[in-house]
Amino acid sequence: MLADDQAMIRGGLKLILEDQEDITVVGEASDGAEAVDLARRLRPDVCLVDIRRPKLDGIEVTHALAGPGVQDPLRVVIVTTFDLDEYVYGALHAGAAGFVLKDAGPTLLVEAVRAASAGDALISPSITLRLLRNLAPARTATVMRPAQPLSARETEVIRAIARGRTNQEIAAELFISLSTVKSHLATIQNKLKVRNRVEIAAWAWESRLMDNAERLP
Repeated sequence: MLADDQAMIRGGLKLILEDQEDITVVGEASDGAEAVDLARRLRPDVCLVDIRRPKLDGIEVTHALAGPGVQDPLRVVIVTTFDLDEYVYGALHAGAAGFVLKDAGPTLLVEAVRAASAGDALISPSITLRLLRNLAPARTATVMRPAQPLSARETEVIRAIARGRTNQEIAAELFISLSTVKSHLATIQNKLKVRNRVEIAAWAWESRLMDNAERLP
């Protein structure tokens, strides 16, 4: 499902997505309230939501569809621009399954939708490095400690996620299998008490796990 207040944007996104054999746009919404109602009725595999929305903004829409306490939550991918970083941070904690930029290009958009549909999440590397890095220093006081100590390998996986790496890229970089990466992710989520890789990335930057080299612009 697409949710954007500009018909031209929705039309462009629809053309990109429906050019793929495995993706169908089942509904379109022009404001936040309509997006929540339509998503609850249609139960789409993925909701692609613009962060700046009339009536209800993207954070409120995400919280209503995927937030803590929502039974059978939907998968929401946020579309954003850099000047809305603080709102994207709010959407992350509201349950967003991914972030893409409107100018990121068709390939990343399609990959984000497919990742969300598969129960995974895709974070644009540029968003990871500019959003989470810049917002982390002001929020480190609220960072939760892991329920159990993280292993060295788990820490490597967390750092890779915080750099925006996909599961396949992590497997290649660390010379481990894809199933092992997924196993590490499940353990990490349990230890950090987070719901997805987006929140893992946020934790990594908030806790200053990323070294100085990775904090450079």
